[in-house]
Amino acid sequence: MKQPEIPMTLPDFDNDRFTAEQGLRIVVQVPETRAAQIVEAVLAQAALRYGDYDSVTFRTAAGVQQFRALGSGRNAATETAVEVPCQELSFFLAGNEATAVEVLRAIYAAHPYEEPVVFVTPCLRTCHIAGRDEDNPNRFWNSPAEDWVPQEHR
Repeated sequence: MKQPEIPMTLPDFDNDRFTAEQGLRIVVQVPETRAAQIVEAVLAQAALRYGDYDSVTFRTAAGVQQFRALGSGRNAATETAVEVPCQELSFFLAGNEATAVEVLRAIYAAHPYEEPVVFVTPCLRTCHIAGRDEDNPNRFWNSPAEDWVPQEHR
């Protein structure tokens, strides 16, 4: 059954520093040993471009996901909740509904759970306007390289 749409008005930023684009923020909770598998499945469906970059995802440090099986699905009911070390994987998805459906289907196919925890939220992302602010002293290329700067960018 299709759920009613929740109206959402996102701001329209008029400025010369960045552009704004509507899309979806996808968040997936996944056992930490399977996070890379989910990323691979998603990237097979969408490039996850973010401005001048692609394959842009974020993974949290491991946390604890808790659940109790009710016995109405594939698994037998459990008396108490169990805990699993999980990460949250998130990314922005531009494009149309068909692309979103294919990405979500890929997540379901690659995820080890019967009922993966997946959140899909309409959102607005910002991307820089190329050539602006390149002499900013806070940009990593205008200061000594820190440990997090990839070797290729030093």
